[in-house]
Amino acid sequence: MQITFLGHSGFTIQDGKTNLLIDPWLSGNPLAQTKPETLSPTLILVSHGHADHLGDAIEIARNSRAKILGVFELANFCPQKGVETHGAKPGGKIKFDFGWVKLVPAIHSSSFENQYTGAAVGFLINIGGKLIYHAGDTSLTREMKTLGELYEIDLAMLPIGGHFTMDSEEALTAVKWIKLKTVIPMHYNTFDLLAQDDLKLKQEIESQTATKCRLLSPGEAFGY
Repeated sequence: MQITFLGHSGFTIQDGKTNLLIDPWLSGNPLAQTKPETLSPTLILVSHGHADHLGDAIEIARNSRAKILGVFELANFCPQKGVETHGAKPGGKIKFDFGWVKLVPAIHSSSFENQYTGAAVGFLINIGGKLIYHAGDTSLTREMKTLGELYEIDLAMLPIGGHFTMDSEEALTAVKWIKLKTVIPMHYNTFDLLAQDDLKLKQEIESQTATKCRLLSPGEAFGY
């Protein structure tokens, strides 16, 4: 399985025929190295409707004919733009050929073009024998502790930028609660407002927990 960081909160997860795309904000992203037209996902996951997460998802969905998976209200909005969707709510596992996806709570807001697009969510993704948690935009929440109690999560993408989401200090607490194997920080340093010392966080995580911290630059991939 190959995971590529696209910048901000965007990732691709590729495993054989499956190519998942998450929160693809590329156009207008000052750090993104990837062009929307180069992506051909089989499924697009969008955590909420803000422009830095829904981003280029609609354009990419039109070009690739991939469905957008998101919370019900967001999934009802996107077809107005000419794409197919798969709407859901936090709760049960949604089964796919590659495994399953589960929407989980995130504490944040969600809207696009002045239209409410439902509650913000994160994703649990079962693929390639691994369980991956993409937290979306969220503050620290006790739901993370519950996830750590219920599941053996291999890898998590956690926001650390502060201001709109949890910061590095709270991300360290989340890592301790979830008890995961690997964490990738996201949603930081895109703007000065989101500046964080990721090297310090990496040192703290790896000295205080058994979790490995992978710091990825936009466009960087690694095998997992």
